Amino acid sequence: MLSQQSKDLVNASLPAVGPKVDEITAVFYPLMFSRYPEVKAYFNQAHQAQGSQPRALANAVVAYASNLDRLELLGDAVALIVQKHVSLNILPEHYPIVGECLLAAIKEVLGDVASDEILAAWGEAYQQLAELLIGAEEQAYQQNEQQLGGWRGERKFILRRKEQESEVITSFYFEAADGKAIAKHLAGQYITIVFAVNGEAIRRNYSLSNQPGTEYYRISVKREPGGVASNYLHDHVNVGDEMALTSPSGNFTLNQESRPVVLLTGGVGITPAMSMLNPAVASGRDVHFVHAAINGRHHAFKDHVDNLAGQHSNLKINYCYEKPSAEDKPHAQGYLNRELLEGMLPSDKNIDVYMLGPKPFMQASYNALKALGVPVENIQYEFFGPLESLESAA
Repeated sequence: MLSQQSKDLVNASLPAVGPKVDEITAVFYPLMFSRYPEVKAYFNQAHQAQGSQPRALANAVVAYASNLDRLELLGDAVALIVQKHVSLNILPEHYPIVGECLLAAIKEVLGDVASDEILAAWGEAYQQLAELLIGAEEQAYQQNEQQLGGWRGERKFILRRKEQESEVITSFYFEAADGKAIAKHLAGQYITIVFAVNGEAIRRNYSLSNQPGTEYYRISVKREPGGVASNYLHDHVNVGDEMALTSPSGNFTLNQESRPVVLLTGGVGITPAMSMLNPAVASGRDVHFVHAAINGRHHAFKDHVDNLAGQHSNLKINYCYEKPSAEDKPHAQGYLNRELLEGMLPSDKNIDVYMLGPKPFMQASYNALKALGVPVENIQYEFFGPLESLESAA
């Protein structure tokens, strides 16, 4: 339990720490990677370069320090962190590394303002957060391990099938190397693949694109220009190869409501929607599948969705292509906006929306959905990388 004295010191120093938190995280990551290079594998270096990972940590630090007496307000954020940490197999021994380097970064940026007394208070606050996360993560690890087909940590899988879905997206089908059952994932969850590229260990989260209940896990990966992991998977991972996977994780999952559901995706954001689509249609609820792509050559899983729509009257589809080819016949052309979405959604906006795609796509869609009267609490979204805010988008 955090002492009142430490709470007071953290609160008193927050006005000094808060404005400098971006500088602190900018110092923190290089410092940690220098002192403890073994932890670099747990961090996507593209997100480091883009600044999204440091921004996410900065926001988390400020949010936590601002709510020391109201930690319940951080519930959803904590749950998201726990799922991400479990997917990466973060362990209790990793927390002292982060704590040490975070305090060192605070001291380096703030200088004499960060007295020994203030650093001790922040250290105590960090320890409280670490214990909270470690406890929640242990519960999640146990749940993963105890379910049918479940496991803790990494497990060996074999790539049994590799299938091109579009010009830029390829699907990878993995089965357990030991031939035993695998845990049933929830529609919308992701797995982490652990592998080495040029001798460097990396971990990457990938949404599962197959419906729950199969004997395999399928991920569908877009080849990203300059993408270390995506290009390695496309070019060097072949049928028969063995890779390590962690258990399915994530809270971006299909609910069991009966109201209409909209699966709204852009580009490779279609992958978790493919996991959700069949269960949603089978439930009998009205399903509106809206997908934006550059053109038909970039549109993955179109045949599957079209065939399903031909068999089920409760599935309605709309495709929007930014730059359609001559042979394409999308329902709309250009970028999805409020006017286009209004014609694709039910008139009654008491609906559930699951949204995933590039950040500009999600920002525009989020604002359009709010303007059309969709309740904010019914709009669920997930980012390819660290959580960012859509609220500030104009």
